[in-house]
Amino acid sequence: MRIGSLLFTVWPVIVLLSTITPLFAEETDLYNFLWLDPDKKVFVLQNKQFKKKYTLYADVGYLSGVSSPFQTVTGLSIKSGFYVIETFAIELFYNSYANADNSALKAVQFVNGAVPFVRRLNSSYGGAIVWSPFYGKINTFNEIFYFDWSFALGYGQIAAESNVLTVVLEDAANAYAAESYSGVLANTALRFHINTMIHVGLSVLNTFYSAYGPDRSKGKTLNSAMDFMFSVGMSY
Repeated sequence: MRIGSLLFTVWPVIVLLSTITPLFAEETDLYNFLWLDPDKKVFVLQNKQFKKKYTLYADVGYLSGVSSPFQTVTGLSIKSGFYVIETFAIELFYNSYANADNSALKAVQFVNGAVPFVRRLNSSYGGAIVWSPFYGKINTFNEIFYFDWSFALGYGQIAAESNVLTVVLEDAANAYAAESYSGVLANTALRFHINTMIHVGLSVLNTFYSAYGPDRSKGKTLNSAMDFMFSVGMSY
């Protein structure tokens, strides 16, 4: 009897929830509450502190590569963009890399008497579309930190080098040859506002491109490189 009463109570709620369709609201949208007077409306979003529409920004940052098992990768990141609307920007970027053999490569060389295959990036540049749909704030005891969360997808030219020509030769000295690729770059970033002009950023960049390995008979394979970045920038 209790089960029947419970179903009788819950079933109308389930039916009602199944008819609800999620909708996305823009910042300029309004809620029209039926229980208020017809002229009473409430904005969807309020008190946004740092507007991005029609702003130009430039960032300089330090990057650390985390994808290569045999290289220590650091570098410099430069980017600049313009927000055409509050949530979308057009961005240009340039990344420069410094690579050094790490202890893992030296250990493999010592144990096996041979150097493993290594491909490393030297630089990349290109353009991207930035989507910044989220913003928020972090409240502390005596400070409020405002931030934006964005995603970017871009296309660029990649300068790299590898030892693909010498790694397959038993007696050849290890040497790196220059390579060039076109690729896709994807990025997600958090921007913390210090004031209306200055901000700091934390981001993760993934670079994707196709390239041959030591065995060319297998064809090209998808390569990727991931970088963590810390940056400081200005908005105008």
